[in-house]
Amino acid sequence: MLNHNMDTRAAPLVADYGFDSLLANLALTFDKQYTLTDVTAYSKPLHILLVTETWTPDINGVAMSLGRLMQQISLQGHQVSLIRPKPKSSSVDMPIQGLGTQNLGEQSRSLVLSHDVQVKGMAIPKYTNLQFGLPVYFTIKKQLKRIAPDVVHIATEGPLGWAALMAAKSLNIPVTTGYHTQFHDFSRHFGLGLLAGPIMAYFKWFHNASKATCVPSKKTLHDLQNLGFKRLVEVGRGVDLKWFNPKHRSDALRAQWGAHTHHTVLIMVSRLSPEKQIDWVIDAFKALQQQQLHRAVKLIIVGDGPDRDRLQAMAANNKEDIIFAGTQTGQALAEHYASADAFVFASQVETFGNVVVEAMASGLPVYAFDDAAAGMLVTPDSGRLVTLGDKAGFITAISQLPKMQCLKEQGSHARKSVAQCSWQRPTEKMLTMFYQALAPKATINRRLL
Repeated sequence: MLNHNMDTRAAPLVADYGFDSLLANLALTFDKQYTLTDVTAYSKPLHILLVTETWTPDINGVAMSLGRLMQQISLQGHQVSLIRPKPKSSSVDMPIQGLGTQNLGEQSRSLVLSHDVQVKGMAIPKYTNLQFGLPVYFTIKKQLKRIAPDVVHIATEGPLGWAALMAAKSLNIPVTTGYHTQFHDFSRHFGLGLLAGPIMAYFKWFHNASKATCVPSKKTLHDLQNLGFKRLVEVGRGVDLKWFNPKHRSDALRAQWGAHTHHTVLIMVSRLSPEKQIDWVIDAFKALQQQQLHRAVKLIIVGDGPDRDRLQAMAANNKEDIIFAGTQTGQALAEHYASADAFVFASQVETFGNVVVEAMASGLPVYAFDDAAAGMLVTPDSGRLVTLGDKAGFITAISQLPKMQCLKEQGSHARKSVAQCSWQRPTEKMLTMFYQALAPKATINRRLL
């Protein structure tokens, strides 16, 4: 089944940052025999075709980040088209939202797509709310001829991504890819055993077949380099500081949790699945209660997923203090973050970890492992980091949670430390990567990494 909708409305132009600074950056990436005039042929607005197996209304960090980046690219005057699995629920004119993020731009604005090609999908085992697209090679090739994009960007390595890679290369359309899943870390949680090696080899072949692969963090870049991945570009991530903001703190919401002025509220936001190690957070919270007997504490777990029943069973004897809030989006998510006092996060399989930056922007100190976004951004002034794999150290860090005055000071510092983490810089880096994919003999701009 194929459903394609074409919106001929022109994308709005925004002059927040234009082609001049982008071209200046891009000129640095060429060998010395190339000059800026060699690049000006590519300074026209691009038509980018995104191929992804997760998109709104999916609720996850990849869908949110892709939506954010594509919306910012569209606002600069570029065209964005999409190939994705047909969603299980209607998503016509649905705002771009991630794990509860607000509508992009103005609160009611959606990303304007030039084309939205939807193919048949099938549920992913253990994640029935997510799908992979079928490898409809001939359909994709036909749509590529019709849409005629300048660049095809493939965000997922599934059957749909493979078919798009083959189709684009057969038509000599430049292809870039995105690496969003720390597969080499979390494969152990899915019982893949001997399959993990061949799957990782496929991932390496897939991404190395493209002009460039964007990654969200230096850690992921270095990990993949060590595995033999080539032409990697760190694009990074951003956060909306107006939306994720301490001003959204809600006494009414805290009252719903049974948290009063003397309570310390810990929060985590995550998909509830085994690789996120939320059971470690619950164990650490119980240790906190035992270590600080006279301290009134609550743990709010935001999110949903296949591990929810098991986690709720772990917390069955502590239902009043460990609250499963379910999936939260928009204003509700902003209020959940801002109404807590500290953010705790035990995942060690993140390529970035958008929730860490959202928590810091909301004025929360972060207690997490020294990994991905937390490892990049958190200091002793804004939280506490634990060595990877050290469960006992993580539990100790939470059980020794400092007093509220210290948490407030750390939260204030956390907010200040992400003040420059807008989506502008990641968007510029991604656009530079697209222009490089079009340019002959271009080299990756190491100065942007």
